[in-house]
Amino acid sequence: MQNIDYLKKNFQSDLFLIQSNDGLEQLRIKYLGRNGLINQALRNIKNLLPTDKKELGEKANKLKNSIIRLIEKRQKELFIKTDRKDYFDATLPGKAYPKGSLHVMTLAIEEIRKIFEKIGFIQVSYPEVEWEHFAFESLNMPKNHPARDDFETFFIDTSPDKKYGKMILTPHTSSGQVREMLRTKPPIKMINIAKCYRPNWDLTHAPMFYQFEGLCIDRGINISHLKGTVDYFAKEFFEPKREIRLRPHHFQFTEPSFEIDVSCGTCLGTGYVNKTSEVGQTYAVNENVATEKPRRFKVRTSEVNKAKCRVCKSGWMELGGAGIVHPKVLKAGGINPDKYSGWAFGFGPERCFMMKTGLSDIRDLYGGNIRFLEQF
Repeated sequence: MQNIDYLKKNFQSDLFLIQSNDGLEQLRIKYLGRNGLINQALRNIKNLLPTDKKELGEKANKLKNSIIRLIEKRQKELFIKTDRKDYFDATLPGKAYPKGSLHVMTLAIEEIRKIFEKIGFIQVSYPEVEWEHFAFESLNMPKNHPARDDFETFFIDTSPDKKYGKMILTPHTSSGQVREMLRTKPPIKMINIAKCYRPNWDLTHAPMFYQFEGLCIDRGINISHLKGTVDYFAKEFFEPKREIRLRPHHFQFTEPSFEIDVSCGTCLGTGYVNKTSEVGQTYAVNENVATEKPRRFKVRTSEVNKAKCRVCKSGWMELGGAGIVHPKVLKAGGINPDKYSGWAFGFGPERCFMMKTGLSDIRDLYGGNIRFLEQF
């Protein structure tokens, strides 16, 4: 017994001194070979008592398995140490490299772009650092308009331009409307997806956010074309059951103007949800086992308790603003409003994504929490 314990201690000392594969092989033969030290220690096992034989055999097998594992481990360490690039061990487990992915907003924007691409809209891009002229004057927003206050707009500390006014961080993608009109002539079908900046920061607002602007200008364009396009987008992006509605509103650069709402995906526009899912479900009741057929009945809608939808409260959720392009905006873009008309809308990809997934805090999108981002 003591001989086995001595071999175990001696092997660890020998292994520590090995610095080559040839040395490892010689060490293996020394201890595990036919005439190795372990087999030599077992030669006298026949002279022991049965209980001692069992104990010696168990210790010897345990030592053999330990020596095999330690030799394999040392062999791998020697290959790493010598940095042999041509070495490949197919039995080693593969390295689990971290798998990256696109940001959730990049995925949402790409989905929106593809939806409008199907109906002929071309994506354009315009400056994030903009002039007051394109962000305000050309969009029929006078000097005293509240949106031009420094509480609503980021102004850049630089000398203003004599023609275009002060330099700002673009507060909306609508500034690309007039730029697109000046760049090309009707028919125009463009989608502008870009970053915008406003000094707001709360559950539903961020100082940097995305907008996507749609603009369509041609002869005979009217509200029905706007409604059809937005309805198509809502059904493609959310789901076919969703509906839209137009509410009269006021924007300086469109007339008439509308707020566009989309029906809630939870209550489908009703404003209420059932506390149970038993509406229309059929039950069979056997009042008497001896009867041939059980009596059947259906749960009617009136028999089910209803609760106000906690997601939308009213059945509808605000999607964004839209309207028919104001004649003054067309003139600022060099287009004759007597010949051409058009519509425009401005929606937020973050808002659309939140309405689609049920996310309640916009700050989760930009907080960098890897546990949140890994879900997409």
